[in-house]
Amino acid sequence: MIKVALVDDHKLFRRGIASLINSFSEYKIVLEAGSGEELITVLNQTNLPDLLLLDIKMPGMDGFATLGYLTKKFPAVRVLALSMYDDEQSVIKMIGLGARGYLLKDSEPIELKNALDSVYDKGYFYSEFVTGNLIHSLHHKKPDEKPGEHPISLNDREIDFLKLVCKELTYKEIADIMCLSTRTIDGYRDALFQKLSVKNRVGLVLYTLKVGLVSI
Repeated sequence: MIKVALVDDHKLFRRGIASLINSFSEYKIVLEAGSGEELITVLNQTNLPDLLLLDIKMPGMDGFATLGYLTKKFPAVRVLALSMYDDEQSVIKMIGLGARGYLLKDSEPIELKNALDSVYDKGYFYSEFVTGNLIHSLHHKKPDEKPGEHPISLNDREIDFLKLVCKELTYKEIADIMCLSTRTIDGYRDALFQKLSVKNRVGLVLYTLKVGLVSI
């Protein structure tokens, strides 16, 4: 039986998700908490779950702070982030902190099941919004891979662009900082999409995190 913990401050939602997960034959909810603070008071080495579904927007100790704690104290627990929002910055920050995937709360039940299966079996959850192979590589660097090394050749301007992409800036603001036109910045972006084999800004940021150009 695969043990699952659920942390969400909305009781009705939490109970509904718990009931759904318990209906999956191989999964069982073993721990529920309504906040990060509540979780850390009950979680210990004797009751660790295999997987933990973590809400991001919670009063007090939010999902970001809770995940930071879990990554340091209980790194073996695989965390799947839950959110009502698909904004890139939340995805980037949660994955940078150690989340193995990111699931929207309005997802279909089958997608929740697929996410649980994927995180448990593969170590990450692949989705169109979050590029799964980059999540996997972010958490599984090669033993001889050093921070700051990037196997794909990048010039200085591309590196500068990638570092700015990780900040809360629009592409127009990035263009202004780099003293370039927005058309040129769009060219950098599209060229890097192709060079790094990613589909969106999240993919660019994940690559930048993976090779150690920035850290969150």
